[in-house]
Amino acid sequence: MRQVVLDTETTGLEFAEGHRIIEIGCVEILNRRRTDHTFHRYLNPERAIDEGAMEVHGIKQADLEDKPKFAEIVEELVAFISGAELVIHNAAFDVDFLNAELARLPGETRTVASLCRVLDTLPMARSRHPGQRNTLDALCKRYDIDNSHRDLHGALLDARLLADVYLAMTGGQGALALSDSAMSASSPSGGRPRPALVRPGVPLRVTMATEEEILAHESMLTTIDKASGGKCLWQPAAASTPLEQNRSSA
Repeated sequence: MRQVVLDTETTGLEFAEGHRIIEIGCVEILNRRRTDHTFHRYLNPERAIDEGAMEVHGIKQADLEDKPKFAEIVEELVAFISGAELVIHNAAFDVDFLNAELARLPGETRTVASLCRVLDTLPMARSRHPGQRNTLDALCKRYDIDNSHRDLHGALLDARLLADVYLAMTGGQGALALSDSAMSASSPSGGRPRPALVRPGVPLRVTMATEEEILAHESMLTTIDKASGGKCLWQPAAASTPLEQNRSSA
């Protein structure tokens, strides 16, 4: 499964008032693993940046004068996000701005919904943590994700932090991946394919029970069996115990 965590920075809060995107950051998650594949662009918005917005992200008008316009990078962005599931915190904000930018382009109008699915992590966080603050900073603290370097908002930085928050919030199963072979192979019963668990490259240590431990275990089973009137489900049915069977076959 391919997901793209996306964040934007803008010239102001209201797209309906003509505010524009000035930074886009995207981080790829493939089969619940964050990859090094990213998309990051600063954009010339062709308008002034509100002072309040500048205090949030620290991006100044002069920083963007030589940057490309949205129309110049849109096909790169579309190629990166198409077919993926977009993971966004407070998705309505970013999706509205992206749709507004797409609507300004000539030709047939495209929308985010026509390119990919969208997953909003804000209602997800509110559902898991009702009555608590669910800003990105609050979630980073809650899930022990280091955001000490986040003095100002930044699209790529925030997308990376949100990727880690999302994986932690949805179970943190970063080691569970579906391989091609696992997806193509059916289960013995002919049902759904079984996922392959990708284990870390650390040898598993197997500790066998000692003879004393086996005897103690069987003694306890006998005690339980007597106390329950012969209803112990784990009492060996055979006359000889597993230990005796092992000795006779040795």
